[in-house]
Amino acid sequence: MMRGAPIVALSWAWLGACGESAPPPPPAPVCGSLPIARVRPHSQCGGTLDLTPINAYHGDLASAQDREGAVVLINGDCTGTLIAAAAGPVVLTAGHCVARGDVALIAFNDEDDPDGDPAVTQGTVIEQALEPDYALITLDQVPAIPPTALTTRASDRLAIIQHPRGGPKVIAEGDMLGECQGIVSYTDLDTLVGSSGAGVLNDAGELVAVHTDGTCTRDGGGANYGWSAVGIVGASAYLQPGDLTDR
Repeated sequence: MMRGAPIVALSWAWLGACGESAPPPPPAPVCGSLPIARVRPHSQCGGTLDLTPINAYHGDLASAQDREGAVVLINGDCTGTLIAAAAGPVVLTAGHCVARGDVALIAFNDEDDPDGDPAVTQGTVIEQALEPDYALITLDQVPAIPPTALTTRASDRLAIIQHPRGGPKVIAEGDMLGECQGIVSYTDLDTLVGSSGAGVLNDAGELVAVHTDGTCTRDGGGANYGWSAVGIVGASAYLQPGDLTDR
């Protein structure tokens, strides 16, 4: 995928030379430390905000959609995912959403035309960090919902199932841009405030990263990004290397 980037750049430069408006050059993957919890009012990639209610989605990433039952709304203002772990399932979210020791309100099946019974429980934050930006929450009651697997394997197309602005669950999809120093970057994959902590899913519905922030712009520039599952497992005392598939 990355080998094609120089050709695209040349093509855009040629269009601009002919007097037409050229789109911005493709961004480079984000590397190194990230600014913490900037929480922009939007991270819209391109001219349209492409967020589809989860139960109205008919795109190509059906395997990602199959994992939507594990996606939760946290305290009405962040998103998380119930993940599989050898020590027991926990909710994974962004570290800037909660503090260690917090008791969080966790809502399942908050969506338009829900295909499962809405359920609300509480959970306790047992781990929290800002670099990598992640937190783990144990639940008082774990519903009978299959947890999502963590993975080392990205795919060309990615999806984020999220609760933007604390609203009903939606899905967005876009292209994998690259991974650098534990940070996964992706383009044309829209998010909003409230999407922080959502899982970035590959084409098999496995969690590659946790969405934290982005620099997407409406003219098509920038990218969104999150911390990789590999980096999070490496930093966690609760999660273990065996919790990662394809390792």
